[in-house]
Formats: sequence, C-alpha cells, structure tokens
Amino acid sequence: MSDRIKVMSAGAVEGPVTALAFAFTEATGCEVELSFNTVGANRDRFVAGEKTDVIILSTAAIEALDKESRFVSGSRTGLGRATCGVAVRDGMLMPDISTVEKFTAMLKNAGSIACNDPAHGGSSGIYFIDLLKRMGLYDEVKPKLVLCKTGRDCAITVLRLQAEIGITFTSEFIAVPGTRVVGTFPKEIGYVNGYAGAVPKDAAIKPARAFLEFMTSASSKECFKSFGLE
Repeated sequence: MSDRIKVMSAGAVEGPVTALAFAFTEATGCEVELSFNTVGANRDRFVAGEKTDVIILSTAAIEALDKESRFVSGSRTGLGRATCGVAVRDGMLMPDISTVEKFTAMLKNAGSIACNDPAHGGSSGIYFIDLLKRMGLYDEVKPKLVLCKTGRDCAITVLRLQAEIGITFTSEFIAVPGTRVVGTFPKEIGYVNGYAGAVPKDAAIKPARAFLEFMTSASSKECFKSFGLE
C-alpha cells in the first residue's frame, strides 16, 4: 500500500473527512493529503488534469464524471447528505426560521448575510441565490450579502462578526467552533445535497479504495452524523 494518498474534497464534508483521515492514518500508516474547495472548483481542477487518489464531490457531479469513464469501475461510494441551514456566532440572538414566513422575515431584518458566492461553484450558494430569486427577495437582500469563496469562509465570516447571519450547509458551521446552527431551512424550501467519493483511474488504487471503505464503516458513519450529515 502506498504510504501517502491525496484526497480532493467538497467543503461540505470537511469536518468528518478531516477527522477520519487522521483516524485512517493511525489505523493504516498511510498519510492523507487533504485539499478542500467547492464542488465546482474541485471538479474543474480534476477535469483540467490535476491528479488525486480520491475525489469527493456532490453525488450528481460524481455520477456525471463516472459516465465519462474517469473512475475505477465500482469505486463510486456514497458518503452522506448535507442540509442547508442558518447559523450565528455563539452567544448571539437566534432568529426564528421555523416557517417560510419567519425565514423571510429573518432575511429582511438581518443587516448582513454571509453565503457562498455561486461564482465559485459552491452548491449551497448556487441554491440560495436561486431561492432568493424565486422568492422575489433577491433585489432586497443582495446589498446585504457577504459573498464567500467556501462554506468554511462563510462560517469564519460569522465567527468574526463580519456578518450577522450565515447560510450554507450546517455541516460547515459545525466544523467551525464558535458558530451555532440556528436550524435548517423550512421544509418547503429546504435543500439537501448528497456527497460521494470515487477513485480516478490513474490513482494509487489500493489505498484509495481502502480510504473510501474506511469512510463507510459504522464508526465513520457516526462521525458523519456528528457533523450534521445524514
């Protein structure tokens, strides 16, 4: 088995992937080099030729790349589902977002809202901006938006009080101590996104497969749950 593998991963699963990579190294001696970014950014880098032994993206993105025969046959592995939600800095007043009406009021009353910039390919940012447009709120809310490159950046922006409210996947807030998840979007406008991993054909196949298998063990599934991933 190779003594080192590279993993390119979507930011929504950064918390559990980071924790489990350390556990994998302890269990096998194989070191894991982690690289986190948005789904869109990682997909583009991979398609442009950047080498990686494991790639973790949205399920839809992995399926699309699999149809292009870019992965080792049978290596596609489902990992978890992230849910879009709202967070504030710990200790700050928690808004009520239990209904669409109250969620709308939160958007109208907030002075500033951190979210992923859809231009950087983040799934939550793409969804949220589209949601604002569908709700007829985009023009009103746009001046308040603090656009961030990644979900982690969004969480840190809230932590530093550079925005009152943060909106991205709850798993990305849970991974940043000092932020507090208010809740997920009301079910009528909720957004859940699945994530999966796969092994590229030119990868170190044996350790890469071992890593994905490790990520789906019973204890690993509990780790994903602890970060708010189903």
